Amino acid sequence: MKIHEYQAKEVLKTFGVPVPKGGLATTPEEAEQIAKDLGGTVVVKAQIHAGGRGKGGGVKVVKNPEEAKQAASDILGMDLITPQTGPGGQKVKFVWVEEGTDIDRELYLGIVLDRAQSRLVIMASQAGGMNIEEVAATTPEKILKEVIHPGVGLLPFQARRLAMDLGLEGDQIKQGVAFISALYKAYVATDCSLAEINPLVVSKQGDVLALDAKLNFDDNALYRHPDLLALRDTDEEDPLEVEASEFALNYIKLDGEVGCMVNGAGLAMATMDIIKHAGSSPANFLDVGGGTNVERVKNAFQILTSDKDVKAVLINIFGGIVRCDLVAEGVVAALKSMTIDVPLVIRLQGTNAEEGAKILENSGLEFTVARRLQEAAEGVVKAVKGAA
Repeated sequence: MKIHEYQAKEVLKTFGVPVPKGGLATTPEEAEQIAKDLGGTVVVKAQIHAGGRGKGGGVKVVKNPEEAKQAASDILGMDLITPQTGPGGQKVKFVWVEEGTDIDRELYLGIVLDRAQSRLVIMASQAGGMNIEEVAATTPEKILKEVIHPGVGLLPFQARRLAMDLGLEGDQIKQGVAFISALYKAYVATDCSLAEINPLVVSKQGDVLALDAKLNFDDNALYRHPDLLALRDTDEEDPLEVEASEFALNYIKLDGEVGCMVNGAGLAMATMDIIKHAGSSPANFLDVGGGTNVERVKNAFQILTSDKDVKAVLINIFGGIVRCDLVAEGVVAALKSMTIDVPLVIRLQGTNAEEGAKILENSGLEFTVARRLQEAAEGVVKAVKGAA
């Protein structure tokens, strides 16, 4: 789950991470008043779940409350387009008005889970303010890393080494160590999947601050954090993904034309790969899980067919825990209760696969039954091209 910058800063502040003062505004008048309260130069920032806001015109530095009001008026309601929003952009509902910072240096600090090592990794770089993927691709030597042992956590010497490698000096090293330690504490305590401070700035007064902040949380751990779950902004998410989450379906919208309904994440990935290999593209990732039943299949169909980009649907189920004949009965019952206007290809394999295939073939419904995955993929791609 993603949250807004202002929310991330509020969370980090509770763990002792230093952030600039600011306030949230939903109208130009509110932005003007916050600017008056802060005094001096302020920054008006669009709040959407995407990076690159400044390049899209969503971040403006202003010198007085009147300019803050005008900047907020320009930004609020705009469809902000950044490399992460896609061509349609994202509508801005509110802005964060923050006190200006006299910046001396811009740095980068982030924490991620390295799945290959099964350990957290703290990444730091003196190339702050830039896209970290770009830095990794062009000048990987500028990215510093500290691998955290899960048994002992972040050790003081690791934080000091990062602070010194970032070029901090004197009292800044002490501040840097405290900053890194607080960010690590916040990451672990809130079950983050990503914590990123870009830029981490050193002001001309010698202060170390989080000028921007991004926190993503592990969805599977949100049951432990109802306070964080309350920060979710569904307006920033794909409507189909929001609807799927209400049915406990693992769904991710993609940009292809073949709707996929699969049980198991690994099989879902393989299914998407073979669709691509057959000459088309998946419209989604959809894992219906092991407990496939009529209601679950019906909800999944509702999600898939709500996507206007879907030209055909492929159901690929492996019967391990769940029996294929029960899945077939669920599919038939769901199809009889609703209207599907796109071609449908079904492939069942595993426990009671033959029985499941007979149920499908004797249902009297219009769809194609495939026995092999390649056959299913080629069939659904052929249906897509026929629909086109």
